[in-house]
Amino acid sequence: MNVFAMHFYMIITAIITDLLIGDPRWLPHPVIIMGKAISFLEKMWNRNKYRKAKGMLLTLIIVGGTYIFVYFLLKIVNYIHPYATFLVEMYLISTTIAMKGLHKAAKEVAIPLLQGDLSLARKKLSFIVGRDTEDLPTDEVVRGTVETVAENTVDAIIAPLCWALIGGAPLAMAYRATNTLDSMVGYKNEKYKQFGWGSARLDDVMNWIPARLTAILIWLFSWFVPNSKKWNAFVVTVRDAKKHPSPNSGWPEAMTAGLLGVVLGGKNFYQGIVSNRAEMGNYTRRLQPKDIQKTIIYMHGAWFMFVLILFFIYMKL
Repeated sequence: MNVFAMHFYMIITAIITDLLIGDPRWLPHPVIIMGKAISFLEKMWNRNKYRKAKGMLLTLIIVGGTYIFVYFLLKIVNYIHPYATFLVEMYLISTTIAMKGLHKAAKEVAIPLLQGDLSLARKKLSFIVGRDTEDLPTDEVVRGTVETVAENTVDAIIAPLCWALIGGAPLAMAYRATNTLDSMVGYKNEKYKQFGWGSARLDDVMNWIPARLTAILIWLFSWFVPNSKKWNAFVVTVRDAKKHPSPNSGWPEAMTAGLLGVVLGGKNFYQGIVSNRAEMGNYTRRLQPKDIQKTIIYMHGAWFMFVLILFFIYMKL
């Protein structure tokens, strides 16, 4: 079996595993271990002089260490049995993706909204976004959820699958380490602007192609969705994706905005401080709770198209 075929089978089984069991609490999750290591080193190094250099060293240790550890772990397991290696590698890849978790988190906001419980929807949204949610009206709660699902379709699904296809579990786990670093220290505030510079830049690099690929995959899937605004989405993405402060997040968000026929972006508050983001999309109507479900469908459509394309490539080999 060639490397592409092996990685293809591992990706399929990892997706099935995630959809069936997600991230059960009784199983140790590698991201928790990464987070503890990052937190430990950050407390020691994010002080005094040379913060940027120490932050880059942190990135090298966490990302490189993760790759090396997983690589040699699989080598050791392979001495037991090749099938055991497949199972361990498949499980590790499944921990880097989160279709079930993302679906569940979005539904936990959508269901209270549909039931008229705005207070509970705000609370559920606060679990998955950093912005203030206490006083958000319904359409802003929907916007926060839609933006989160669209953005995380890259981070939690397509990007790790891309890196798993190229380098199996070691590279997929290295990507997850990069993404975890960015989520913990990759901020542009006074505390992390220098220390998190390396982590944020590496995350931008590793998401550059997957982010654009995600937008394409969502757009391809939209041809199977009745009444989707395909050509509007194409125009909006080309026009507005670059407006996002992130070099990558704007691509899936602009595509989603265009397909839904709504505007994403705008004014957010973080601990009472206003943050104005450029708007993406054309305003044709206000966001509604049902848009969360539509975004979930596009999220699943992205990985479905990814697998479908890999299947056609596999059949040609």
